[in-house]
This record gives sequence, C-alpha cells and structure tokens, in this order.
Amino acid sequence: MQAVAFAAPVGLAVAMRRSPRRDVAVCCLQMWAYVAAYKAPNDDALLQEQRARIDYPIDVDRVLGLGELPTVRLQSALASLDADGPQWRRLDKVLVWTHWVWFMVPHGSLAYILVRHPQRFPRAAVMTYAVFDIGAMIYWVLPTAPPWYATSVAHRQVGHPAVRRMMVEYGEFFWRDGWGPLYSVLGGNPLAAMPSLHFATSVMAALLLAEIGPLPGALGWSYAATLGFALVYLGEHYVADLLAGAALTALVRRTGPRAAPALSWVRRQIATLEAQAHA
Repeated sequence: MQAVAFAAPVGLAVAMRRSPRRDVAVCCLQMWAYVAAYKAPNDDALLQEQRARIDYPIDVDRVLGLGELPTVRLQSALASLDADGPQWRRLDKVLVWTHWVWFMVPHGSLAYILVRHPQRFPRAAVMTYAVFDIGAMIYWVLPTAPPWYATSVAHRQVGHPAVRRMMVEYGEFFWRDGWGPLYSVLGGNPLAAMPSLHFATSVMAALLLAEIGPLPGALGWSYAATLGFALVYLGEHYVADLLAGAALTALVRRTGPRAAPALSWVRRQIATLEAQAHA
C-alpha cells in the first residue's frame, strides 16, 4: 500500500508536464500518501496499543518540569473547570483554534512561496514533506502516547497524572453534533505523538518564511511559538515531543545539502521519463 501511495506523486510527475498546477497536485498526492502511512499502524489498534510507549516522555517531562509535567502545571494555573464543566476563556479558544488551523499552515506557507517566490518552492516543498514522511516512519517504529492518552489508560497505569484533552472538550462544545464526524476525518492514529509533527512542520515553515523576509519570518515564528504552547497546554503533546519535532526539523535542514545530489539525480530521471511520455 505504501509503495502504491508514494508512487502516485512520481506517476503524476511523469503523466503531466511541469507547471504550478502540477506542483500543487504532486504535493496533494504526497500528503495523501503521508496520511495513508500515518493512519496505517492503527489498522490493528490492539497490536499498536500493545507496542505503545507511555512512560518515557512522562519521565522526560517531569525532569523538564522540575518534578511535575508542564501540561499539568499549565492546566492547573490557567484552565477553569467547575461543577458545571469546563469554563472556556478567551485564551483557551485562541489556543484551540491555533491548534486547528495548523492543518493549513505548512501547506499555506508553501503556497505563498510558490506564488511569490517560485524559484524557492522545490527546495521548500522537499524539506517540508521530508519532515512529514520521516515523522510517519518514526510513528511506525516508535508508537508513543500523548498526554491525554496516558490519562485514558490510567486504570492500567499507576502514577500517571490526569491530563485534560481540552481540544476535544472544546470541539464537542463548539461543534456539538458535528464534532464526531469532523474528528473522525482529522484523527486516525492516537499513538503518533513522538515527534510532534504539528510543531516540527510549523518550525520548518517559520524557517522557510524567514529566508524570504523578516515579516513572513516573524509571522511564522509567532505562530510556531503559540502552537508549541498550545500543544502542551491543551494536553496534545509533551514538551519532549516538541523538542523531538524541532530536532527532526534541524536534522532535515542539516542533511538537505548532502541529500541534494541524490535528489537531483532522481529529478533528472523523472524528467527523462516525462520527456519520453510526451514525445
């Protein structure tokens, strides 16, 4: 399945001549393949649950939080929960929506680069989608639980602190009956937390935008910083997940020049097949 999925962008690159429209279509097919790779480990949910790592990010975050999870500290200090249920403050709403709009940020940044700086687009797209794809590989090898999942299995795990999943709580409040169908589309793998691709791809977007100019860079970094805070506060990720995501982005940036000759060779081979197909 993975071979077929990831062959689709290559097949389209051969079938269509190079154009901005083809670039967009190839990126869409790349993300279709990524989603298939991201969701596939959860096809056997029981097996994946048996392989899940729960303890090590908690241990790391307790060290970083000086004895307590940063998520627990933030939720205790900032979140409001009384007998009537969650009380949604403006900060909560801003942070939840910051999390939700992430689905548009990496791709929106690439779209901006394609329109305004098309010469930069191939490199930007390769590095962005390399982060996605390498992250999906790690999810296969190292299925790791996010904070909210560790809480959901607390009846089997002794000593795990209670963490609210505030994004889902607010989604049920805001979208009401529409939340279930919406979440079923956007979810798919509860044990894909390490590294945080939300944070990794946002940091990559910020770095790419900063290469263009100070204003796009400032916007990119402001979003990445806000998202990082939101992911920890809302119970979606540990700080350890964010650090691993940032490290993944740095690795892709650092190794990109070394991989450039091999990638250039692949590009030439695809271009040759494209020329033969349209001869």
